Amino acid sequence: MLPDVVVAATPAAVPARPTHASLGLAACTAIVVGNMVGSGFYLSPSAVAPYGQLAILAWVVMGGGAVCLGLTFARLARLAPATGGPYAYTRLAYGDFAGFLVAWGYWISIWASLPVIAVAFTGSFVKLAPAFDGSRPLAIAITLAEVTTYTKLVPFAAISILGLIFVRFDNLSAFNPSGKSLFESSAALAPLTMFAYLGLESATVPAGDVENAERTIPRSTMLGISVAGLLYVLGTIVVMGVVPREQLVASHAPFADAARLMWGSWAATVVAIAVMISSLGALNGWTLMMGQVPMAAAQDRIFPALFGRVSPRGVPGIGIVISSALATALVLVGASGGSKFASVYDMIVSLSTMAAVIPYVFCALAPVLIAMRARRGAAAPRTTVVEIVAFLFSMFVLYGCGPTPVLYGLVLLLCGLPVYVWQRATLLAAEPVSDDNADSTTGRYARRRPSRASRPRR
Repeated sequence: MLPDVVVAATPAAVPARPTHASLGLAACTAIVVGNMVGSGFYLSPSAVAPYGQLAILAWVVMGGGAVCLGLTFARLARLAPATGGPYAYTRLAYGDFAGFLVAWGYWISIWASLPVIAVAFTGSFVKLAPAFDGSRPLAIAITLAEVTTYTKLVPFAAISILGLIFVRFDNLSAFNPSGKSLFESSAALAPLTMFAYLGLESATVPAGDVENAERTIPRSTMLGISVAGLLYVLGTIVVMGVVPREQLVASHAPFADAARLMWGSWAATVVAIAVMISSLGALNGWTLMMGQVPMAAAQDRIFPALFGRVSPRGVPGIGIVISSALATALVLVGASGGSKFASVYDMIVSLSTMAAVIPYVFCALAPVLIAMRARRGAAAPRTTVVEIVAFLFSMFVLYGCGPTPVLYGLVLLLCGLPVYVWQRATLLAAEPVSDDNADSTTGRYARRRPSRASRPRR
């Protein structure tokens, strides 16, 4: 969900550039799995522990919804192979204003996710603090570029598979011990589990880079989501079955705690190091992304030009500084409230998921609009059942985020309205204005059609 390397989520509407290298099924599947499985998954067993076996069922159901979303993005990639990312699809289907809202919300979801990565890193570092006494553990970051997706997943796959023999089924006896109704519990689990599925659109790379894109993208998307979903289900079963629920709810490093109970302190150290490396890698990747997202919108003249300024080396430093400041402020606000770890984690996850799912809502129904524009006399396309399910699924996740995160997210989203108006007014003021033939909505010269009375009669 928090990718170490983001390939297809970059919201830049640029033409696909054909290259000699092609991405096959294995490569695209690795992209999907690597971009989905990240820091959020390492903390999720603690967050979903209060819901017992229902949490395991939620991983399966959310995986089905994620497949529908993934197939929707695969159709979008086929319809518009020259574009990539939720922002580009939304702008193409709905126009500039909707594209701005999605870019703004997508940007919010990025910097709101950074505190979760920091929490994952800190929780694992706490487990390693005695071992690193007097040393400089941050030097591990130097090796991040050499860590591949599959290497990162090895310790967690080992726990998810080999750990099944250590499961104590009495720890899994309760189906829904939260005290809430089934519907309320399911809604609460929706953002906590969907957070780990973010990045499912990663296989929607430009068609020129994918070998047999029409078949490879849907297959790799379904396969990647299935592999990640299986890892989520088995990992949650093992951690919840090994660590007692009372201890798991308060854990800051649930996989490390499970490894310690199964194999000893050395295993906990290995897992903690793996989480730290993955968290730093994800932090680096998303730090770059939170500068690139507003930069791409600024290049389309939707965001202020300030976000489009780059250093001599091509780094959007201003965008990164602004985004990092907002992420830091979110951490301070969460820490100042004196809330428990679980409460702060749930709040940040719900806020980030809410901001990330809004683009999914727009994109779920975008294929029919894009197909209508490209049909060229063919039969009118229809919205498929998969896309309807993807839309309803995304709406339910929004509902499950809860009133407080949705309220905060709506306020943050509406805070972008003055930015859009100011940017739009600046562009309109720079365009020439005519007395009577300027379009009132775009400021561009419009070609007026003659009225019926002024048309020449035959």
